[in-house]
Amino acid sequence: MEIGIVGAGVGGLVTALLLAKQGNSVTIFEKEAFLGGRLTSQGNDRYRIDQGPTIVLLPDLLKEILQEAGIPEEELELIPCDPLYDIHFNDGTSYTKYRDLPTQLAEIERLFPGESDDFLRYLSDMSKVYRLGMKAFLSKSFKRKRDFLTLENMKLLADSKAYKDLKSFNASYFSHSKLQEAYSLQSLYIGGSPLEVPGLYGLVAYSEHAFGIWYLKGGYYSLIPVLEKACKRMGIKIHTEAKVEHLQIEQKVCKGLVVNNKDYRFDAVVFNGDFPNLYPMINTSERKKRYKASSGCVLVYLGVEKRFPEMKAHQFYLPEHFEKNMNQVFKTKQLPEDPSFYIFNPIALDEEAAPPGESVLYVLIPVPSGDEIDWEKEAPALVEKVLEKAEQRHFTGLRESISWMEIRTPKDAIKDGLFQGGSFGIAPTLFQSGGFRPQLSPYNIERLYSVGASVHPGGGVPIVLQGARILSELIKKELGA
Repeated sequence: MEIGIVGAGVGGLVTALLLAKQGNSVTIFEKEAFLGGRLTSQGNDRYRIDQGPTIVLLPDLLKEILQEAGIPEEELELIPCDPLYDIHFNDGTSYTKYRDLPTQLAEIERLFPGESDDFLRYLSDMSKVYRLGMKAFLSKSFKRKRDFLTLENMKLLADSKAYKDLKSFNASYFSHSKLQEAYSLQSLYIGGSPLEVPGLYGLVAYSEHAFGIWYLKGGYYSLIPVLEKACKRMGIKIHTEAKVEHLQIEQKVCKGLVVNNKDYRFDAVVFNGDFPNLYPMINTSERKKRYKASSGCVLVYLGVEKRFPEMKAHQFYLPEHFEKNMNQVFKTKQLPEDPSFYIFNPIALDEEAAPPGESVLYVLIPVPSGDEIDWEKEAPALVEKVLEKAEQRHFTGLRESISWMEIRTPKDAIKDGLFQGGSFGIAPTLFQSGGFRPQLSPYNIERLYSVGASVHPGGGVPIVLQGARILSELIKKELGA
């Protein structure tokens, strides 16, 4: 079969490889001059760092799917983060997450005496939820909502209390608010508020302990040239600077697409853009659905003429009033008065991440998505506030040592085609998760499919790859190879 793919994000590239291995002829159309979508880099001739994702989770799932797509394990070098990371609270205390259980229990008792038994209960319960959740929710598509709303699935959600918001879910395990926050902030990895996303997303924090956090040597973006090379090896055709104008839909069957007024006919089409951007490309009588976007980010990329050898690769800084900060970002859509932020310091894991004696740093500040804030006016002061705080807390001499800085805001994300400037697709709220999330076969249109962060099973690179794997099997089942 001839299959066209709209977008060369990591989901589109891996879908292409899996479909090509089935014997299909695959063509990719990418609107940008480069491949990778969110998985690209930022930099200049001297410094380079991930523009988007930095934390590698679920390494075995990642490697397994890439091997299925034809990427040998030796083409990837994954470096473990040990300890996992530090969480710095506003009062000056810090909590370190470890993979090693005895060390983690000692750390909990150091800061939160008496909570270690609660943590063991948390790990035990979450291991069961992970095993069942992976099978029930992350390994299948839900073409009809009734496929999702089964008695078995509803029992799992009820038994695990995963219908609660994540912060409340964690409160059923941990009595100290700091510990609740330490196991809730991970919803920000996929752009969701811990006060809104279902407790099932607590599996992200659990996975860090169960499977570790990893760093892909060379940066996450270094995966894209590996995928591109594999695509060429498999005979997959890739067109860059090829923006798809619309899809050809005839009698509710997708027959192809149009690029620069040129028709391309295909047996099936896969859309790998941000999902809400698919609707304007199709001619359908279906009502346009309204989606809630994930959080936006102000991203700061720095080249620094010094190193911070005492700092780990990943650092999280929480504000004095965490819930107020989350409400400003997600509900009232205000510029956060006391922002939370994350700092990525890859030199802690990879000496070659920057020139000798220098550093590259990545600072992520959760902010509202949308275009209500004038980022050209507001971003500089916000960035200065965060850099000043980082310098006061741990990164001594940071600002005077900066030799390169670039800033990206939700305005830039909108320009790049990310839905409402959200950095993570649509938000992972209860009614935008599981069977309520856009599916791999999203509309009542035959031979039209979708994959990516806004589509089930969800965001995060390994989960997007899981979606690509499920999609390739779905296409094989529905259309053959």
